[in-house]
Amino acid sequence: MATIEFFFDYSSPWTFLAYDRIESFCADNGADLVWKPFLVGGVFNKVNPSVYQRRENPVPPKDNYYKKDMADWSAYQGISMIKPSVFPVNSVKALRGAFVAIEQGTISPYSRAMFEAYWCDDKDISQEDVLREIVGKAGMDADDFFAQIGDDTIKRKLFETTDEIIERGGFGSPTFFVNGSDMYFGNDRLELIKAAIDRSKAA
Repeated sequence: MATIEFFFDYSSPWTFLAYDRIESFCADNGADLVWKPFLVGGVFNKVNPSVYQRRENPVPPKDNYYKKDMADWSAYQGISMIKPSVFPVNSVKALRGAFVAIEQGTISPYSRAMFEAYWCDDKDISQEDVLREIVGKAGMDADDFFAQIGDDTIKRKLFETTDEIIERGGFGSPTFFVNGSDMYFGNDRLELIKAAIDRSKAA
């Protein structure tokens, strides 16, 4: 069975689009999905500061196409995404919570609730009341959730996965690794990932 590691941050719209398809993709292609929450801002700070430079110096034709591309993908996948009023958002607590959700087997509903809250309902996922609502939707206990995301072990895990993706050559979200070393970046790389899985099966 192939293994797909999914490095993700809830603050990325392209990652929402990737999340929406990755589980069914893995099921259809006989691949084991490994969830890897990481802080994309930490990656930008260390290896990809051009993201901030582009925000300060926009290129109108490129930005116009970016908006069209996002709208096209959203329509294709049936997701009504909006531009959040708080952007960029501090996703640290949400991502720490992803580790709790992984341990409790609720990472998929937790992630959907997180992405939809931010990218569809314009809710600030850095706020405790919003996180409590999301945790409830995922069937998790809110008091236990907040106790765990404040624990040093969970905090350390987020730092570790952020450092890990940098060490492995990653620079943004979503990033996928097929069978350990074959890296793909972007929500539109699933066809290439399928080809890689098919090659590994034939080898």
